[in-house]
Amino acid sequence: MNNKAKITDPNAENPERFLKLRLAKPKTVAAGMTAVLSSAKHVFGEMDVARGMKALLALNQKDGFDCPGCAWPDPDGVRSKIAEYCENGAKAIAEEATTKKLGAQFFKDNSVFDLAKLNDYQIGKKGRVAEPMYLPEGATHYQPISWDDAFKKMGDKLNSLASPDEAVFYTSGRTGNEAAFLYQLFAREYGTNNLPDCSNMCHESSGVALGETLGLGKGSVKLEDFAKSEVIIILGQNPGTNHPRMLSALQEAKEAGSTIISVNPLPETGLIGFSNPQTVKGALGIKARLTDIFLQVKLNGDMALLKAIELLLLEEEEKKPGSVFDLEFIKNNTAGYEEFISNLKKYKVEELAEAAGISMEQIRETADVFKKKGKIIACWAMGLTQHKNAVATIQEVVNLILLKGSIGKPGAGTCPVRGHSNVQGDRTMGINEKAPQKFLDSIERVYGFRPPQAHGYDVVECIHAMHEGKAKVFIAMGGNFLSATPDTTYTAEAMRNCDMTVHISTKLNRSHLIHGKEALILPCCGHTDIDMVNGEAQFITCENSMGVVQMSKGSLKPISDKLLGEPMIVARLAMATFGDRSKINWKLYTEHYDYIRNDIELTIPGFGDYNKRARILGGFYLPNGPREGKFSTANGKANFTTSDVTKIELAEDELMMQTLRSHDQFNTTIYGLDDRYRGVYNERRVIFMNEKDIIRLGFKDGDIVDLYNNHGGVERIARKFIIIPFSIPEQCTATYFPETNVLVPIGSTADKSNTPTSKMVILKLRKHVG
Repeated sequence: MNNKAKITDPNAENPERFLKLRLAKPKTVAAGMTAVLSSAKHVFGEMDVARGMKALLALNQKDGFDCPGCAWPDPDGVRSKIAEYCENGAKAIAEEATTKKLGAQFFKDNSVFDLAKLNDYQIGKKGRVAEPMYLPEGATHYQPISWDDAFKKMGDKLNSLASPDEAVFYTSGRTGNEAAFLYQLFAREYGTNNLPDCSNMCHESSGVALGETLGLGKGSVKLEDFAKSEVIIILGQNPGTNHPRMLSALQEAKEAGSTIISVNPLPETGLIGFSNPQTVKGALGIKARLTDIFLQVKLNGDMALLKAIELLLLEEEEKKPGSVFDLEFIKNNTAGYEEFISNLKKYKVEELAEAAGISMEQIRETADVFKKKGKIIACWAMGLTQHKNAVATIQEVVNLILLKGSIGKPGAGTCPVRGHSNVQGDRTMGINEKAPQKFLDSIERVYGFRPPQAHGYDVVECIHAMHEGKAKVFIAMGGNFLSATPDTTYTAEAMRNCDMTVHISTKLNRSHLIHGKEALILPCCGHTDIDMVNGEAQFITCENSMGVVQMSKGSLKPISDKLLGEPMIVARLAMATFGDRSKINWKLYTEHYDYIRNDIELTIPGFGDYNKRARILGGFYLPNGPREGKFSTANGKANFTTSDVTKIELAEDELMMQTLRSHDQFNTTIYGLDDRYRGVYNERRVIFMNEKDIIRLGFKDGDIVDLYNNHGGVERIARKFIIIPFSIPEQCTATYFPETNVLVPIGSTADKSNTPTSKMVILKLRKHVG
C-alpha cells in the first residue's frame, strides 16, 4: 500500500464540487447582526451553550484569555462585558474550544493516506488531538505514545545529529511569551539559531523597514491615537475580515473628524461600511461609512502612489516653505532628507499615477488631504509586506510620515497590523534567527553559556535546508507549516526528507500528514484551556500589535487530561535532551510559570517586576522609542530612504496574482467555505479577475481553468479554478491561500526580509481539460 499522502489539494480531484458554487453581490456593510448570528452558529455548533457562553464571556477580558486569532489590541479602559470580540474571534474560539476530540481509536481507524484525501476544511473540523501520537518509520497509522516516550524519542534524535544546525525549531504566532522564551532558550543551549517563525512570512518586511528607519521593528501608535488622528491611511489591508475589531476604532476616529483613505486592489467591505452590533444603530442595520477616499491601486502600485502624493506635496511646499512639511521636525529629528528630495524629483507625477493605476484627480484629492493635516496614522498589512520591494515600499510610508512630522505625538505614527495573536511577543522573547547581539549577550550573562553567534535559518532558508538534507529534524511549536509556506510541492518534499517531524498542536492539520520518516503530534493546551501545574491554574502572557503585554488565563476544562501546556512541553523536552548537562534549571520551569517570568525579567529589557505587572488587569506597555520621538538607529535619527519604483513587465498572456483570505478563514484555518463579503459561497477554488482580462484572454465567466507559471524553469500548476468577474484592476487577479501557495515560487522573496512574495505571483491561465 502507498502510504504517502498526496501533496495537491484534494478539492481539485472532486468532479462534483463545482456544482455547489453560489454567487451573490458583494456586501456593502460589514459586521452587524449577520456577524452575531454567524458567531453563534460557529460557537454553538462546536460545543454546548454553557461551555460556549463561558468561553465568549472570558474572551479578551482583562481577567480572561487572549483571542487566539489576530493581535489587534483591547481597549486600555472599560471593555464590553458581553462581547469584547469579533465574528472571526468567535470562530477561532469555536475551533479551539470544540468538544470534538481525536484519540487512539480515531487514528487507528484512519490512515495518514486516507486523512490526506480530505481538504483542509474537513481536516480541521475533525476536532482536538487528545493524546500524543507517534508515526513510526514506514507505518501507515499514527499510534498512541506516552509523553515520557515521546520526549525520549525527540531527545535521542536531537542528540544523534552531527550538528545542532541539523535541527529546525519553528514557532507559530499563537505561542505565548513563556513558551516562546523557553523555546528559543532551549534551541540556543542546544546550539543553533535555527528559529524560523511565522513573522518571516508576514511582517518581517515591516520589522526590517522600521528597524532601519525608526530604530524599532514595531508600530508606534496606541489604540487611543486613532480617535486623536486627523488622517488614517490604510494600505494593503482588509480589516473587515482579518482584524474586525479595528473597525470600531476606525468608526470612532471617523466620528471624531478623521479622514480615512483606503489603498487596496479590491474594494473590501469592512472599509466601505460598518454596522457595529454593539450600538443601537448597528443592531438596527444602520451602517457607518468609513472610507472617504478609496484608491484602487494596481498590485505593487503602492510605491508609485506614495511617491506621487509626496511629489505633489513637495510642489506645494516649494511654493511656500514650511506650509506643508514639518521642517522643524525634519531638521531636529531626521537624516537623509536632501537625498530623499533629490531622488523624488527624478519622477513625474503623471508617470507615477499611471504606474499606480490611480487617476490624477484622485491623487490630487489625496495629496490635498495630507497637505492640510499633521496627525497621520499609517496602517498596513500583507498587501505591502509580501512583495519583492516590500521593505522599500514600507520605508516610503515612513518617508511620508516623516515629511509631516507625524510620529512621536498623539494621533500620529506607524501601525503595522499584526496577523496572529502573539507574533510580536514571540519576537520580543527572542524567536529570531538573527537575534540582536545584545540579546545573545544577555542570555550568556543570565545563564552562563555562550549562545551560537551565527545566524540561523529563516522559513525559506529552512525549507531549502530540509530539501537539501542539511536539516534533518523539524519541530513546530504550533502552526500548519505546509499550508502556510510557499511552493507547496517543494516544501512537502523538504519535510519528507527529514528524519523526524514534530508538531506541537491543538488540532489536526495537513502538516501532520506530510511528514518525515518518523513523526510526532504533541497535543497542547490552547488559550481557552485551564492549564494546571502542581494543582494551580497557570496563566501566560501575550503582546498585542501595540506593545501591550497582558495576562491570558484559560477558563475551560480541557477536552483531555493528556494535554500539556506549551511551556511544560519545552521544559520537559529540554530535560530529556540535556539530562544533567544543562546549565539551566529546566525542572524549575515545570513547577510554576512564575519562574519563567522571573528569568524573562532578568534577560529582556522592559520586563521589570514582570510577575507583579503581569497580574495588573489590562497589562502594561513595553518601552517604545518612536512613540516618544526617540530613534535607536545608528545615527540616533529617523532616516529618510531613497528607493526606485519597480515596473512589472508582463507578457500579453500573463497576469499578476495576489493570495488572500476568505471571510471564513484565519491564516491557514478554514472555518467554512463561504466568503460572505465578496459574495462567494460553498467554494474556495476561484480566481477573481477583471472582466476586460477575461474577455481579452478568450475566457468567460464561470470557466474552469488551470493556473500555472514557470519561475526558475519549474512549472507550477494549481488545477481547476473557477473564473469570477470582480472589481480589480486590469492584469491583476486574486485567489485564496493555501490553495494557490503551490504557485508561489520558493525563489521569489522580498529584498532584505526574505519574505515570500505571495502578493505578486506571475501566472498564466488555460482551460482545464478532463
